[in-house]
Amino acid sequence: MEQIIATVRDFPGALVVVPEPGGAFPELAWGDAFFYYAPDGRLPQNVQPYGTVVTKNYPDDTASDLDPPGRWRLNIHVGRTAFRELTGESRPLDRSYDYAATDHVVPHPVYGALGWICVVNPGERTGELVVELLRGAHDDARARLARRGEHSVPRGGADQHTP
Repeated sequence: MEQIIATVRDFPGALVVVPEPGGAFPELAWGDAFFYYAPDGRLPQNVQPYGTVVTKNYPDDTASDLDPPGRWRLNIHVGRTAFRELTGESRPLDRSYDYAATDHVVPHPVYGALGWICVVNPGERTGELVVELLRGAHDDARARLARRGEHSVPRGGADQHTP
């Protein structure tokens, strides 16, 4: 998990938010990580992260069985085209997935229909792929920001990070 977070922190313009006790984020988010493209180093408003690391079950999201020690899940917004290429489906169907299997790319159990995939405990099988997918999601977030014109997007990005 730390290796994934460190890799994303090295992307130009990346902002990695890891909520901790006593901060502005709800207790449920403590210990998780949220990945944004934010060349100014400020948390974007009205923008979803392009990737997350989740370290526990959420009330509406328990299919990956993340509560046992050492289990975590990487979630990446890959868009509908890449989602179809990775899963063979245009959206999750009634097909049964083993969302708790480790080191396998599967649709996100809640947000798959919106172009999100996930991997529980990425490892040898998926390690390189998830870094490539995160880089693509980061680039897509950068392009969306540039299209909206809300911030100037420096050539080559910025190097702002949140601990």
